[in-house]
Amino acid sequence: MAPPTCTHTNEQLLHWLALRLTPGLGARKTALLLEQFGSPEAIFRASTEELEAAGLAGSVARSLASGCAFEDAAEQQDRMKATGTQVVAFTDVLYPPQLRQIYDPPPLLFAQGHLELLSTVMVALVGSRRPSTYGVVAAEHLAIDLAKAGVTVVSGMAKGIDTSAHLGALKAGGGTCAVFGCGLDIIYPAENRKLAGRIAAEGLLLSEFPLGTPAHPQNFPIRNRVVSGLSDGVVVVEGVQYSGSLITARLALDQNKEVFAVPGNITSKLSFGPNLLLKQGAQLVQSATDILDGLSWETRSKLARQAELPLEAAEGEEPGPMAAIALQVLSFLSVDTPLHLDGLLEHLLDCSPSEVIATLFELELRGQVRQLPGRSYVKVWYE
Repeated sequence: MAPPTCTHTNEQLLHWLALRLTPGLGARKTALLLEQFGSPEAIFRASTEELEAAGLAGSVARSLASGCAFEDAAEQQDRMKATGTQVVAFTDVLYPPQLRQIYDPPPLLFAQGHLELLSTVMVALVGSRRPSTYGVVAAEHLAIDLAKAGVTVVSGMAKGIDTSAHLGALKAGGGTCAVFGCGLDIIYPAENRKLAGRIAAEGLLLSEFPLGTPAHPQNFPIRNRVVSGLSDGVVVVEGVQYSGSLITARLALDQNKEVFAVPGNITSKLSFGPNLLLKQGAQLVQSATDILDGLSWETRSKLARQAELPLEAAEGEEPGPMAAIALQVLSFLSVDTPLHLDGLLEHLLDCSPSEVIATLFELELRGQVRQLPGRSYVKVWYE
């Protein structure tokens, strides 16, 4: 199957780029203009008076009406061709629906890599740029298990926890998405250049900033709303009192996303962020299973559909690894004697907890397993 591509023509994308590159026109104003005029082409056909009537300042309205940004847009298209960058516009079918629902979604996403990841279940792992050894190990461990369960791990490509999260997902052979606070042709921090190359080849690089945009400090809080907006849940591993990870968690709460936190040592400043979130009601994380269990029903259903766990292989074929886990789960469960999740995991030592919980949920959806109070399970399906 061919990889998905953007559905807009080059001419349409030129208008989108010109709209994005018009000075003084932010995400919220762009959304309002699109709501009123319907398309970038219609916006550029509007007169200065019509644009001012739509709520734009006179200088911005004159810039739009003059079309002065089209030269920059054409140059941006040339850069995109040279770097293998695609653009996903707000109205494109590939634009992530969960991101479209936030207050100020970016009108354009610049992307390099596997665009199909935009339609998967995503969980953000964020934390300190100067983590402890505990934080590094926890982030990588969680990322590995989430990736094995079919979750795309989202983070911000920064030093520390972000880097560990991306590396863990790649180590598991799963999907990961790095959201930049600059143009995709500017790797920040520079020491993550090799990691960025791996993610472009095996995962997805994403930014709302045009190519050539420097890594200005003010860009990163803006970037954080995309990290949380893309994700079905946000996990904070470590973070000091005024950290970017706490900003991301607050944005996630504003966007009605699930927030999780890994508890930390109370004598460490790095534990302030996650421990505060736990005090305020965030879900406690001891394993990836806690994250998967804490996601909404709709999200877990989507994850199960992604997994596609057929219990029977085609004639002459061996069952896949996830189907094999499902068969093992059914073999250990009884119709009349509940088995606790921990007991089931003891029988399935070769499987990660996240793989088992994803399989159980799929079997629940099929009506072959029932979950009882206290995370115990019984089989309700007969061969």
